[in-house]
Amino acid sequence: MTSVRSEGMTLRHAALIAGFAYLLNPVSYAEFTIYPKLVIPDNIAQTVANISTHHGLFLGAIFCYLINFIEDIVIAWALYILLAPVNRALSLLAALFQLVYAAIALVGLFNLAIAYRMVSTPEYHTLFGPGPFQAQIDLLLHSFRYDYSLALVLFGIHLLLVGYLIVRSRYIPSWLGAILIVNGLGWVTNSLQPYLYPDAPLDFIFITFFGEIIFMIWLLIRGWKIQEPETGLRS
Repeated sequence: MTSVRSEGMTLRHAALIAGFAYLLNPVSYAEFTIYPKLVIPDNIAQTVANISTHHGLFLGAIFCYLINFIEDIVIAWALYILLAPVNRALSLLAALFQLVYAAIALVGLFNLAIAYRMVSTPEYHTLFGPGPFQAQIDLLLHSFRYDYSLALVLFGIHLLLVGYLIVRSRYIPSWLGAILIVNGLGWVTNSLQPYLYPDAPLDFIFITFFGEIIFMIWLLIRGWKIQEPETGLRS
């Protein structure tokens, strides 16, 4: 039997590519540093003023999200290769869930791009007037969050499938798979909260999101030691 490869890509290569894509992902900087400084909940007037004054910073956040979603596509590809020896069909399904998530999130990102263009173009302020202009920006900002939030349900399902494949694999520790399954359940539960159980106290769920960080660390430290399984691909 020959080792499982995809167009010369080894499992070690795939593990390291996924690990570095996770590591270089700037979404946390956009989500926890830039966005909260500019976008003030329930205060669209201050939000518009912040973006107008620091529109370069807002543009930086847009590019952080853009890089994040592009890297998610790379991760989907790398994890497909990494987990194809376990079950190629299921690994492809996991990759498709992440690709659809990234596509929806990228489309949602256009809302931030439009908001940036409106705020940085003085003519729009005059054309709409203060009240309607702020309402437009508020709608665009919320539309991005709505699209991104619902897309994360698909991302959570992706993690559930990846976790299951890791548990089934013999070359990645099964406890990593269990952690990612919990991580995926956390994303699904948290993303559906505004629609199904808005008053539920779910602040504790953020703990589950550390699963991806643990997985990233393992990929970077141990990924280059993965042994190629001497088996054919399962369908």
